[in-house]
Amino acid sequence: MKNIIIAANWKLNKSPAETRSFFHAFNEEFKKRSSYTQLGPKFQVVFFPSAISIEAASQSLKGSSVKFGAQNIYSESQGAFTGENSAKVIKELDGEFALIGHSERRQYFQESNSLLNKKIHHALKSELAPMYCIGETLEERETGKTESVLLAQLTEGLKDITASNGKSLVVAYEPVWAIGTGKIATPEQVKDTHAYISKTLTQLGLATIPILYGGSVKAANAQELIQIPHVSGFLVGGASLEVASFVDLIQNSQV
Repeated sequence: MKNIIIAANWKLNKSPAETRSFFHAFNEEFKKRSSYTQLGPKFQVVFFPSAISIEAASQSLKGSSVKFGAQNIYSESQGAFTGENSAKVIKELDGEFALIGHSERRQYFQESNSLLNKKIHHALKSELAPMYCIGETLEERETGKTESVLLAQLTEGLKDITASNGKSLVVAYEPVWAIGTGKIATPEQVKDTHAYISKTLTQLGLATIPILYGGSVKAANAQELIQIPHVSGFLVGGASLEVASFVDLIQNSQV
């Protein structure tokens, strides 16, 4: 049985009140389904609420096996960095993860691989598990640059990360070209790309790092996708915003 992580990225959605309401309903639904009581340490559920709702998530998940983290952190924990999130504060709120390098951070905020590398190192130093996002655009896919783009993101973003200091690292592959374009990644494409990522991580000395898939995953396709070699779970967007659809997705992701 492989380790599985199901991560929910809420992006810029849900106020603190909406967050509390969601988790009240989610916790009730979670308890109802008896199969969840046997998920065990090999199955993790992680939420990434917006920064302003992290404290509400922390309060709502106290005593729960469900984890949470920040959608972004800076490479320093304090100082004159207006608008950034502190890993130290996330840790104090009992957060355990930091989402780093999401395609929207790369696109809208021009975050480079070298900056993301600093964030990953800082997350590890702060005892947060970094979930590092990689992926190619539609133009890069269509011009045959998928592997070169992923190679650069992995080698530059994971510079000086080793099996020893990066034990908690998670990699999430997002086919940016399959998000909002009307194009859908086939299981074969997912299989081939995850195999390449796994091979590259092995060459970097990081063979045991989990690789999540993040391309418009829903309850309907989760069962097929989780069976693909080197897919260790999902990074979920829209399907994580409603309790029923996300609980169904979690249930369908068990192997």
